[in-house]
Amino acid sequence: MTAPRTTTRSGNRKVLGRLSLPERTFVTDALRTETVGGVLLLVAAIAALVWANVPALHSGYEKTAHFHFGPEALGLHLSVAHWAADGLLAVFFFVAGIELKRELTAGDLRDPKAAALPVVAALCGMAMPALVYTLTTIAGGGSLAGWAVPTATDIAFALAVLAVIGTSLPSALRAFLLTLAVVDDLFAILIIAVFFTSDLDFLALGGAVVGLALFWALLRWGVRGWYVYVPLALVIWGLMYNSGVHATIAGVAMGLMLRCTPREGEDHSPGEHIEHLVRPLSAGLAVPLFALFSAGVPVDGHALAEVFTRPETLGVVLGLVVGKTVGIFGGTWLTARFTRASLSEDLAWADVFAVASLAGIGFTVSLLIGELAFEGDAVLTGEVKAAVLTGSLIAAVLATVLLKIRNTKYRRLCEAEERDEDRDGIPDIYEEDQPEYHLRMADLLERRAAEHRRIAGEMAAARHAPTEVTGGAGKEGDRPA
Repeated sequence: MTAPRTTTRSGNRKVLGRLSLPERTFVTDALRTETVGGVLLLVAAIAALVWANVPALHSGYEKTAHFHFGPEALGLHLSVAHWAADGLLAVFFFVAGIELKRELTAGDLRDPKAAALPVVAALCGMAMPALVYTLTTIAGGGSLAGWAVPTATDIAFALAVLAVIGTSLPSALRAFLLTLAVVDDLFAILIIAVFFTSDLDFLALGGAVVGLALFWALLRWGVRGWYVYVPLALVIWGLMYNSGVHATIAGVAMGLMLRCTPREGEDHSPGEHIEHLVRPLSAGLAVPLFALFSAGVPVDGHALAEVFTRPETLGVVLGLVVGKTVGIFGGTWLTARFTRASLSEDLAWADVFAVASLAGIGFTVSLLIGELAFEGDAVLTGEVKAAVLTGSLIAAVLATVLLKIRNTKYRRLCEAEERDEDRDGIPDIYEEDQPEYHLRMADLLERRAAEHRRIAGEMAAARHAPTEVTGGAGKEGDRPA
């Protein structure tokens, strides 16, 4: 998913300029799947809250989430919630790895100038929430262990909000949000790998590395067949889990190994093909199930009051709502201020601020990091999860208000992007620099003008034609004879 890149005739790049047609098509397809996944994620989160907070259902939720199964001899006798966090999310991170590989090899991240915007915005959008959390917890005497919780953006949840309120959002802003999330995912993965790795089992880690090397070799040798790669992937995942490194890293590593540039004679690269197959599984099953067994935290008046009084939870809320918005907006503005890039004429900085506020929706990865950061403290883990939900809700409401205020302008921009007067299947905005387009439009307008002349002539002839009387009239009030 690539960031927009537009160049003016003078050579200056445009920040959030119009996407190329192929990139726009790719972004639209990705949005369609992510949006559906986001809606399912939202439904799963609501279901988890209801299941965990209705007294008659609460015990059933706890029993289900903590039910253990799996081969104990292999160190994989895990709870349902644990399987969801370490197993199903590996599928999510596998797709994220493929997206990142595509960006690095075929997308705009391969171009340092074009990559500057999403990279700087994502870095600032992660550093600022961490700083806000740190300052808040230091001031309140809380634990610094959760500094990474508000740094992640949940793109599926954010796009679910966009599906409801931002249907007319210009494709450039949508692409910016998507690309930002890819870079955000990369740094979230690095944070998990570096800061949340327990004691290492070097034998298991060595086995995982050997498995990854074999995975890479099979890909390079052109070996095909899911029956080869799926069992190997499961072995790599199991070894990675037992090594002490978070198991989702295995998914990212395998995703990064796939080739994402098509060769001669290929319509799609292997990476794009596999992503197309796996993305529905990730967005439609893996992430919603993780939300179902992670978002089920007790919510009552006391718990909500604790969110805004305890330094750790307040730091998470402020980090998501304030830190994310200020960080992403500030990073984008700094990129435009200190490079030759300038904001697209179609957009205002208020538009960027509205989208930046939407990135404050941190759900999937924030919940995961919250579990890792406060592992062993069930009470604080639950409160931090409640803080993630609260902060995400506030960010969603703020983004809704800001986007609705600008919606009329967005609708005009969207209509201009979609207009196809010559009906050749390509929006006119992508053909305005082609002589053939203007010749087609001239021919079309001439045919329309000829049709209007014919209609005008017929109307004029009818107006001046003598009126014929088809029958006589009787006395006053009688009908014609």
